[in-house]
Amino acid sequence: MAAHESESANDDEADGLRKVIHVDMDAFYASVEQRDDPSLRGKPVAVGGSSLRGVVAAASYEARKFGVRSAMPSARAARLCPDLIFRKPRFEVYREVSQQIRAIFHDYTPHVEPLSLDEAYLDVTADLKGIGSATRIAEEIRRRIKAETGLTASAGVSYNKFLAKLASDQNKPDGLCVIRPGQGAQFVAGLPVRRFHGVGPRGAEKMARLGIETGADLRDRNIAFLRAQFGSFAEYLYQAARGVDLRQVRANRPRKSVGGERTFFDNIQGTEALRETLGNIVDIVWDRIERAEARGRTVTLKLRYADFTTLTRARSVHHFVADKAEFSTLGHALLEELLPLPQPIRLMGLTLSALERGEEERRPAKDGQLSLL
Repeated sequence: MAAHESESANDDEADGLRKVIHVDMDAFYASVEQRDDPSLRGKPVAVGGSSLRGVVAAASYEARKFGVRSAMPSARAARLCPDLIFRKPRFEVYREVSQQIRAIFHDYTPHVEPLSLDEAYLDVTADLKGIGSATRIAEEIRRRIKAETGLTASAGVSYNKFLAKLASDQNKPDGLCVIRPGQGAQFVAGLPVRRFHGVGPRGAEKMARLGIETGADLRDRNIAFLRAQFGSFAEYLYQAARGVDLRQVRANRPRKSVGGERTFFDNIQGTEALRETLGNIVDIVWDRIERAEARGRTVTLKLRYADFTTLTRARSVHHFVADKAEFSTLGHALLEELLPLPQPIRLMGLTLSALERGEEERRPAKDGQLSLL
């Protein structure tokens, strides 16, 4: 078990600040599989397809020790961990467990913003039980999740969403971290920029070339420099480096799309390679669609050529896309219309949009696309 940082009931946040908890289930899909099949406990488990074109949807902590990660091609995962055990996703079971967990959340606050089946923000500034301490609420929620589902959750407690999210990842698995008022900027200063939501591997590489390795380095750059280097992403980086986040926890916030994109270290060319790459992206994105419980009518394919020009093509249907097979068919049809491509590509993405009205926003940008940079 990871270190458990706990605060007493006297951790009351300063007047005027929110009390935000971010709860993140530990290796959710894989942990459910290990719970339901005791023979898997303590073993490296991957949820996803085991075929050559399969993709890992989730990995147990035993598998992560070998470098296995979500969104990784299954073939590579098997090479990294020869004893890896694959299990097919059981989304109906994951949804049922997720509903149990959300019911627990709603015992404490109506202000619950789900990000996926296994992750949510809670605003407990005025909690329903009158407990008053966000840390005590987080501890109680974690105890109840363990008792009622047999699973562990990590939680972060702070005065805004950005910091609560960072905190929940600090002591994983089965941990709690509290960032109190006045501590946010200092906490962020010591973090590698890769920990910032939305900063992917390539974004971190670019920052490293600019001499930006930590939150403190980022804070030392003025807004003009950040705008010149990162465009519209600069505002977010500037605020994040100071531990500032003004977003509210919003239940039932509508989202416009669910998607994902991959930037390749080596440009992709050749018809079969493109088709196989799209197949991998379908696996990744449909997993996110399932997590978001989203239904949409429009599929959009995005390609970025080696010369950095970007091309998008979309196709809409009159009904909600029924399943992964139809989503894949629509995506591949868009690609086939463009083949053969005039040059290699360095990025490919696929998105489902025209979502059902009232659909909750389940996943922030870090999982809406594999990285923003």
